[in-house]
Amino acid sequence: MANPNTVYDAIVVGTGISGGWAAQELCKNGLKTLVLDRGRRVEHVKDYPTMHDDPWDYPYKGELSREEKKKYSKQLRVGWAPRADVKHFFVNDLEHPYQETKRFDWIRGYHVGGRSLTWGRQSYRWSDIDFEANVKDGIAVDWPVRYADIAPWYDKVEQYIGVSGERLGLQQLPDGIFQPPMELNCVELELQKSLRDRFEDNRLLTIGRVAHITENTTDFEGRGPCQYRNRCWRGCPFGGYFSSNASTLPAAERTGNMTLRPNSIVHEVIYEDTTKRATGVKVIDTETHEALTFHGKMVFLCASAMVSVGILLQSRSDRFPNGIGNNHDQLGRNIMDHHYQLGASAKVDGHLDKYYKGRRPNGFYIPRFVNLDEKTKRKEFIRGFGYQGGASRNNWSEMVAEMGYGKSLKEAILQPGGWEIGMTGFGEMLPYEDNRVRLSPDKKDKWGLPQLDFDVEFKENELQMRKAIKEEAAKMLTEAGFREVAVYENDTGPGLGIHEMGGARMGRNPRTSVTNKFNQVHDVPNIYVTDGAFMTSASCVNPSLTYMAFTARAANHAVEQFKLGKIS
Repeated sequence: MANPNTVYDAIVVGTGISGGWAAQELCKNGLKTLVLDRGRRVEHVKDYPTMHDDPWDYPYKGELSREEKKKYSKQLRVGWAPRADVKHFFVNDLEHPYQETKRFDWIRGYHVGGRSLTWGRQSYRWSDIDFEANVKDGIAVDWPVRYADIAPWYDKVEQYIGVSGERLGLQQLPDGIFQPPMELNCVELELQKSLRDRFEDNRLLTIGRVAHITENTTDFEGRGPCQYRNRCWRGCPFGGYFSSNASTLPAAERTGNMTLRPNSIVHEVIYEDTTKRATGVKVIDTETHEALTFHGKMVFLCASAMVSVGILLQSRSDRFPNGIGNNHDQLGRNIMDHHYQLGASAKVDGHLDKYYKGRRPNGFYIPRFVNLDEKTKRKEFIRGFGYQGGASRNNWSEMVAEMGYGKSLKEAILQPGGWEIGMTGFGEMLPYEDNRVRLSPDKKDKWGLPQLDFDVEFKENELQMRKAIKEEAAKMLTEAGFREVAVYENDTGPGLGIHEMGGARMGRNPRTSVTNKFNQVHDVPNIYVTDGAFMTSASCVNPSLTYMAFTARAANHAVEQFKLGKIS
């Protein structure tokens, strides 16, 4: 059990993608580590209650009742969750409210493992095009690192978690260490050929790079290969996809150096002015409301970007009256996300003699192809976007209403319908100083802590990019010869991409950034921030692989500092 009288070598706040990696690296290097999570305990396999369920196991195919939906009003903005089979991995919005000066779609799950249980698993490296973008465009601040600094840590993470994918040799999307790729289906291959034949800007289509083991191997400490069930967000009993629960947390526990305490809301990092160091954290037990203090020689904030920013803002002292590390009013600024829920779809003729086997938990990916050089430069906006999508056959009984009854009806429902294809754009959002999150001055949660208040919006560059995302998606489907091409754009705010980041950005200058190149808070170097809060820009690819690489790098830096006696 966690002991308030113990001084731990390290305290890790959060158990998601970043927290699991921090815990594993610190524990494997011999540090006695306290790991805190505000949510309930979730053990691998044991606590996946719906992992084998089918749609017919639930009333209304899993749709929530009107009364249940009131509990998840903001979580439901994402459209595909929560449902009866997975609602236990999403927060109850009535119990975990937040404020929106401007709309912000904050999709969360509070439990051990966090969103590592429900993430999309798309895993892409950044390139120097991304790390150098700010300085080249004169936007915000420059990253204090480049691809060469992070590449060895991408290697380490990919080898450990298992990422399946195809090597492409693209400057904007560096290749990694891959498991065998999943297969494209016949319609996706048709679109792939069309892009290759009909476009001169080197746009291409590949299978998504996902954190799924695809070959039978003993390299993954008890995890098995993907079973193509596509029930990932319920928790995978096979460990086919990477999660903290299936991988990093058990690895940390096996060292004997981890103490895990769930139901623990960290709301303040304690600062000691004489040593100019953090000495621990203040916690509220979610079940008993008991106030506790835990002591540690270093603190890793991995609670998810906005929660970590909130903890720093609440950590006030005479030295830091506006939040720890916030001497220059940078904390809580430059909030970013990705564009999401806009793109295009179409119907596809032919291929009626073909079907696919299994439920592939993945789709195709079209990497960024705009604003890479003079030839692909767009005058309406800077940065770029990519697409994720897939093709499938329609409902097996799509024509039943027209088929009548008897023999013709029976024959109809035994045949799948035609093919459809769709793609969704993921575009980069720029960092803006006035896109920020604050502590509400008067709104509290049930534990008496201030709610977060979001004041974040898409601006002109984002609005112009959204137009291009729809136009280019429609153009690609049209050029492929597909029919009934239709663009779509759902009503969203920032946040809905579930890639919220920024607020404690990395930089060289303490006056314009919160953390340094090793994720340390400039003014309090034994605090590390390694979730999405440290991001200085957003790229257009899913960020989780980058969080893991930076976390592994930061944790090993912390271990070096600890062994040198610079953290004590």
